[in-house]
Amino acid sequence: MTLTELGHYVAEQFNKKHHHPPQWIAAAPGRVNVIGEHTDYNDGFVFPMAIERYTVIAAAPSNAKSNAIRLQSTAENSVAEIDLSRPLSPAKKGTWFNYPLGVLAGFEARGIKPPGFDALIHSTVPLGGGLSSSAALEVATATLLESISGKRLDPVDKALLAQKAEHEYAGMPCGIMDQFISVMGKKDHLLLLDCRSRHTELVPMTDPAIELLITNTNVKHELTGGEYAKRRAQCEQAARELGVSSLRDADAEKLERTRPKMDNTVYRRAKHVVSEIERTLHAAEGVRASNWPTVGQLMYASHASLRDDYEVSCPELDAVVEIAQSIGLTGGVYGCRMTGGGFGGCTVALVQSDKVKAISDRVAVEYEKRTKIKPTLFVSRPAAGATVL
Repeated sequence: MTLTELGHYVAEQFNKKHHHPPQWIAAAPGRVNVIGEHTDYNDGFVFPMAIERYTVIAAAPSNAKSNAIRLQSTAENSVAEIDLSRPLSPAKKGTWFNYPLGVLAGFEARGIKPPGFDALIHSTVPLGGGLSSSAALEVATATLLESISGKRLDPVDKALLAQKAEHEYAGMPCGIMDQFISVMGKKDHLLLLDCRSRHTELVPMTDPAIELLITNTNVKHELTGGEYAKRRAQCEQAARELGVSSLRDADAEKLERTRPKMDNTVYRRAKHVVSEIERTLHAAEGVRASNWPTVGQLMYASHASLRDDYEVSCPELDAVVEIAQSIGLTGGVYGCRMTGGGFGGCTVALVQSDKVKAISDRVAVEYEKRTKIKPTLFVSRPAAGATVL
């Protein structure tokens, strides 16, 4: 469904439940990171795009004229009721409505308190695939509250409010990328985000002959030993040994000079981050010039680095990338890499639009043959960010 069709569908569902139409409908997209992985907490660059999958919220003033907000998801039968006359606090960890609850708390902290309303939430962003369904829900809630209150937030403040909601109410210490792209995404553009300065640049990707193919491996490996925290600590150790405040300030030459004094694992973690920051900036140049073969090669190099130096890939992600490489340029694939934190989730491939079906079919068949798991595939052009329908 297009976003407009999705809006009509959610309005109809709201009408069925409440016997009157909604007064407000807001939407925010999920995202895929084209390149720039594990660079965010090293003050580096990331290069995400909003995808044509959305969280949509339809709402209307409460019939009961109460001071409560009632939230319902089309994926859940239960109704979450939030009493606005009481101080807000997080619900039990793992509760889905902690995300909108945290956003409400952020608005209250800014002196913006909405009246009671009923809301229905529907999402086409795949859950648990690393495509930022949580950020889409947070940003859609914030966009809805802007409409209800008539108070517009600065886009950066809105993204940071949504990030804080995820930290404090959902207990997930995420970076800033997901909320920034969900707020600031623009149709036919990628977003180059400097995670240190928070400076953003929209990079046009208007070529209709190019699309991004996202493959959900439908696996998520449970890991012990706090793998993400371990890598973050290794990056901090590398920065100390290099005498820089973060790996953003290191370069390949300095890293090689310091290598003899470094633990080999710490060196490899730093090598990934330093080279990935450089790849991300080169990829942005490639997109500006519509140089798709170069962008594709940078994506393959990114995956190899994540697999070998950062060690966050897994056999299923590697299988998709290997299949994409075997299809190659003649089959319409420019490049492919894992996207997201790793250990499962999704890959993203830069592909020719007119060969999408053949590529998708081959990836699906060969991946299932190798892993005995059915993947989920879809294509997207760069989509618009949060909007009121």
